[in-house]
Amino acid sequence: MVTFANGIHPKGCKELSGDQAIGRGPDPQFLYVPLSQHIGAPAQPAVGAGERVKRGQLIARAAEGLSANVYSPVSGTVQGVVQHITQSGKKRDHILIENDFSDESVSLPPLGEITGGSVLSRIAEAGIVGMGGAAFPTAAKLNTGEKKVDVLVVNGAECEPYITCDYRIMLEYAPEIVKGVRFAMLACGAERAVIGIEDNKPDAIRTMSGAAEGNVSVKRLKTKYPQGAEKQLVYSCVKRVIPEGKLPADAGVVVVNVHTALAIYKAVAENTPCYERVMTVSGKGAERPCNIWVKNGTPYRDLAEFCGGSEDCARIVAGGPMMGDPVFSLKVCTGKGSSSLLFLSESECESKSASVCIGCGRCVAACPMGLSPVFIERALFDKNYEEAKWYGAESCIGCGCCSYVCPAKRFLVQSVKLAKKTIKEKGL
Repeated sequence: MVTFANGIHPKGCKELSGDQAIGRGPDPQFLYVPLSQHIGAPAQPAVGAGERVKRGQLIARAAEGLSANVYSPVSGTVQGVVQHITQSGKKRDHILIENDFSDESVSLPPLGEITGGSVLSRIAEAGIVGMGGAAFPTAAKLNTGEKKVDVLVVNGAECEPYITCDYRIMLEYAPEIVKGVRFAMLACGAERAVIGIEDNKPDAIRTMSGAAEGNVSVKRLKTKYPQGAEKQLVYSCVKRVIPEGKLPADAGVVVVNVHTALAIYKAVAENTPCYERVMTVSGKGAERPCNIWVKNGTPYRDLAEFCGGSEDCARIVAGGPMMGDPVFSLKVCTGKGSSSLLFLSESECESKSASVCIGCGRCVAACPMGLSPVFIERALFDKNYEEAKWYGAESCIGCGCCSYVCPAKRFLVQSVKLAKKTIKEKGL
């Protein structure tokens, strides 16, 4: 079985929510829909205070350049564009909608002829972004320009512990995902597609293999973190190396997530824009771990109440425990890239304090990018950013393997990410 070098094997903890079929999530009275649910410029409001909207109605248009449309997840009355707290701790523009619970809806106009160009336009129109967490506008990713792409790699690895939303959609929406994959192939010009799934999900492999045929195949991958990272996934699926500083398209590949493929299917075949997604709510601090359809703009507090998540648990994390971020306020709201919300107990959290590096080299042995995190950290502390760059800080994917294996419990991934950010800011 072809796989990438290094990596780690954290405890999966997927049994908490893996057997929970996808249900409907909470229906909040107030939704704070972010104007920035994607990489790039925030969308520009297309509605004003007092205006009544329907579910599926465009409420913010993509800005110039890299951006994405935003749609209303409910029917109700727009209260205005307000500043609301985000996961970063900063306040950003959100469209506040008061839900009237009538669930009146509108759809996108039916797509006429299905061509690569029309599918690409529909993906942009629907506001679809990468739903594996990166939130890169999908139309921009699939529009590879003059670069020749022959393979579409579809990420079904879901290597982060706890998260099971992709696993459940592969079990419950396999035919739709495969159709979405074919639409994506048409949009980017790929001749074949490979859906990569870790071997700890044998039922998902069987289900997806049953739906796939012809030039769409399923690849069984070794269960290892971070198998779902773009460069590692491409190598494991098609044994191609993405050059340093380049994009997958430079290796003839485009990568999309299985949830993104499902969103593409809904936009093209069902004329439904992207205004909700499946999320996992899990952890021992949640009474009812689950996988649920969640409307964009849903406050975390509503999710906590719906799933019995305790605000007094040891730690709340948005995303996975390896690459996710600690939640400091349940006022923060969900977006297109919100894959999970974890309520972790004391037994699920590391409580040891950081100590002096013992020079064991485990961080080097674990790094899937072949970096030396300990030396990058040292260069950061010495403010020698040229040296940090020489050691490859810019190639860090932020997976956290180095911090996970460090016996001294040093904040290695945070240090390397800070070095990467500083190098970019200084233009080195």
